[in-house]
Amino acid sequence: MTTISTPGRRRGYTTDRHRMPVRTIIAASVGNAVEWFDWTVYATFAVFFAGQIFPGDATGALLATFLTYALAFFFRPLGGILIGRLADIRGRKAGMLLTITLMAGGSLLIAILPTFSAVGWLAPALLFIARVAQGISLGGEVSNASSYLGEIAPPERRGRYSAFFYMSTGFTVLLASLLGALMTSLLGPEDLAGWGWRIPFFIGALLGLVGLWLRRDMTESDKFEESKEKAQSVRRPLWTTLTKHPRSVLILVALTMVGTLTYYTNFSALAPYAITFKGAQKSQVFWALSLATAIFVALQYPLGALSDRIGRKPLLITMTAGTALLIVPLSGLVGPGFGNMFAVYMVGLGLYAMHAALNPAFASELFPTHLRATGIGSWYNLTVATFGGTATLVVTWLGGMGIGHVFFWYVSVAAALAFLVVLFVMPETKGKILE
Repeated sequence: MTTISTPGRRRGYTTDRHRMPVRTIIAASVGNAVEWFDWTVYATFAVFFAGQIFPGDATGALLATFLTYALAFFFRPLGGILIGRLADIRGRKAGMLLTITLMAGGSLLIAILPTFSAVGWLAPALLFIARVAQGISLGGEVSNASSYLGEIAPPERRGRYSAFFYMSTGFTVLLASLLGALMTSLLGPEDLAGWGWRIPFFIGALLGLVGLWLRRDMTESDKFEESKEKAQSVRRPLWTTLTKHPRSVLILVALTMVGTLTYYTNFSALAPYAITFKGAQKSQVFWALSLATAIFVALQYPLGALSDRIGRKPLLITMTAGTALLIVPLSGLVGPGFGNMFAVYMVGLGLYAMHAALNPAFASELFPTHLRATGIGSWYNLTVATFGGTATLVVTWLGGMGIGHVFFWYVSVAAALAFLVVLFVMPETKGKILE
């Protein structure tokens, strides 16, 4: 990292001309981007490949596909604990190389998956194996990359560095959405169900190889090098995070709960719900999501920089309160029409951007370095598995019973609880020197 210094300060910040290590930041962020591309592609194209992998009617096959999606989430905590611990004692780079390899391999396996008509129950079994590998991978990826970005960033610029994490994620989710829009416009239902759904998974595998190449020259953070001996001396790291840092655990769980529900509502659950139960046109849903996602990506860096100026709490208070108040009224707009769907996505993703831009920053500021990857990886992923992994399955199940609106009340209550934690429990961590 190169820094060109000039004297002086302004509003508590140095006026040094700071040059970001862009390649390093991209290398740290690319794994999360690739992994979320694969997870979003799975949810986006599930309506097309469900009948190829599972037997039964369309609704039953779709539910089985989303059940597999949900079950994979429960391997995320395992990945968060095991790979997070690996990162705390062996290095962030080792953890990030392992996670992106697992994700790319899982994506390739899904791309070449045989159909149920060809191999019977072996098809869903192989799909489950691929999803387990990706679940373990993603569980370790978020904690490693968040820890690494937080550790290499200057304290007064951690929000800016943090913003790149979901900027890259949003870009690949946008790519997944654009693929959905393009392929539903160009291919008929038979082609999409027959072979078209495989294309995005091949692309995911290729992106994984690019990420592996980018990460080959990464160096460890100074913070890790200083703390690795202390990390190796901890005998029960998960228990230590809970007993020594209970407030940090509570804050992370509360913010992850609202963040993951908001994420999966917008990027995974709404598209199949709107198409299957509300009569929305596939192409209109995908184009509305694509445009809103582009705006979401554009908001990341400005919001990260703003959090370095005014703090993390004001943005998180706005996000949680806004989601609690607006998610239910917005759900009434879900249905036919590009304008309706764009309004839903734009407000939802605009609020979520205030969380996503800060996520690696505030997460890395909650735990000391020798427990950081383990602390984030375990509690973040346990929460995501509980609330995010079930979101698409729950909204599909409720929609099938004609009471889909209940899901949006569920998200609203979760946001209200997170609002209380941010307001009364969370300290301001802007500019914190990492322990």
